[in-house]
Amino acid sequence: MEIVATIFYKLTRGVSPQQMQAAGLGGHYAQHDTALFWSDPNGVPWVASYIAATGDPITDLTEDMDAEQKARSTYEHLIHLSDDPLVTDVLKFLREREIVHFQRFGETLDDVQNHMRGRKVFLSTEKDIMEP
Repeated sequence: MEIVATIFYKLTRGVSPQQMQAAGLGGHYAQHDTALFWSDPNGVPWVASYIAATGDPITDLTEDMDAEQKARSTYEHLIHLSDDPLVTDVLKFLREREIVHFQRFGETLDDVQNHMRGRKVFLSTEKDIMEP
């Protein structure tokens, strides 16, 4: 997020309000000038509640994998929108990073599932059995 926001900031540095309006960014300019403000293309701001954790490793890892795939798709869409080769190169790097993250989360999910399927033996002491 920070890298994309920084690219936006650098691309809009010194841009006039009229140029922002012509680019379809009049609403952004009206509320934020050219400052960094993380929002989706419709202006809906990013909030921390988008990140969720249940405490269940399988659920959380699956959600992490989903988030990586959504980020990869977003980078691909941004690549298609860009006509600046330097911006496109950064976006391609970020897209590849999301692919690697997805793969690592998948490997971790496999490890967790294998561990959970494994046989578990719980031993108790005689004292544990005798006490109510």
